[in-house]
Amino acid sequence: MIHPTAVISPQARLDSSVEVGPYAVIDGGVEIGPHCIIGPHVYVTGQTSIGAYNRFFAGCVIGEEPQDLKYGGEPTALRIGHHNTFREHVTVHRSSKPGQETLIGSHNYLMQHSHVAHNAALGDFVILAGGALLAGYVNVADRAFISGNCLVHQFVRIGALALMQGGAAISKDLPPFTAARWYNTICGLNTVGLRRAGIAPADRLDLKRLYHALFRSGLKLSTALAQAQNEFSSPQAREMLSFLSTSKRGVCRHLGRGQVTEPEEEATE
Repeated sequence: MIHPTAVISPQARLDSSVEVGPYAVIDGGVEIGPHCIIGPHVYVTGQTSIGAYNRFFAGCVIGEEPQDLKYGGEPTALRIGHHNTFREHVTVHRSSKPGQETLIGSHNYLMQHSHVAHNAALGDFVILAGGALLAGYVNVADRAFISGNCLVHQFVRIGALALMQGGAAISKDLPPFTAARWYNTICGLNTVGLRRAGIAPADRLDLKRLYHALFRSGLKLSTALAQAQNEFSSPQAREMLSFLSTSKRGVCRHLGRGQVTEPEEEATE
């Protein structure tokens, strides 16, 4: 099950069912669960814990040092759940401080050349298309879909079942169930995703009404949010209201017809 050209540290712990391909390198401190497949030229390092039934295609780098200038070389952690797929040359970095971790949930699909930075957290059933880049401390909720070549600034939250259209870039929170377009803007609900997730028609209609009340009424978001708290009761509407009320970075705003926004200046840390 282990190719003779693979290099595996004696301190690494691999389940007996793990397959390791040619020229893969697995450092000490790595733990890999049952039925995982480590493809050719994959590098796994750091204090990395990997669950069952994960597959890593050629050239992945998993658990490497964070790209953080404040990082001092300490042993830090990455934790990966079950049934995830990491396609060619995906990179996932471990946390920047001891006692913290980068977290990948379960049933996620990360396509080629996508990147998850230090201290980011992905839920379950998340899709990252080719070239999608998540900066440090980004939090992505369940069933979000991040399309090709999308850019997500550090500390941003992406809500459940949210969608980023190809090439979109955000430095503000993306509300659940919405679709991002261009720069820090949304253009409606992720209606296809809502249907596929089995959200009832009445709840989808409630979300549509809430979206119009919040983003298309002409009111300040804080005013619209206060008014909506007592008017909408579906589980999805309550989830969106909770997400908006806890945002610290501000949220993406509705893109009006014919509008094109310019990217904002954003300080980095």
